[in-house]
Amino acid sequence: MSKYLVNKFLYTVDRDPELVERYRDDPAGTVEWWEAERANAVLNCHTGEASTWLRFTDEERAALAGHDHVKLFELGAHPFLTLTLFIAMFERDHGPLEYQLAFGARLKHFEMPYPDIAT
Repeated sequence: MSKYLVNKFLYTVDRDPELVERYRDDPAGTVEWWEAERANAVLNCHTGEASTWLRFTDEERAALAGHDHVKLFELGAHPFLTLTLFIAMFERDHGPLEYQLAFGARLKHFEMPYPDIAT
């Protein structure tokens, strides 16, 4: 599990309105494209520097492609990064705070200590 890479995906997609819409409409395609084109770019660096080794696991890829925030939390993705991105994608389909309450309710079965979100 590369919590760093999953969190980097959540962070970078959330900060680009076009990517938010792309991820909402075509999650599997966006995950595949992002992994191929952006995963190895140095975060917040526009000088062309990149690594070559970062890849999602099959489990991470499936959770991201399935918009499965429960699985992402279980895998250690940071809940605030997940929540802010998912609010940007899905809040418009619900009433005030309805999406946030449903998001939290789906995580209700977790007991402390929560999954480690340290990267």
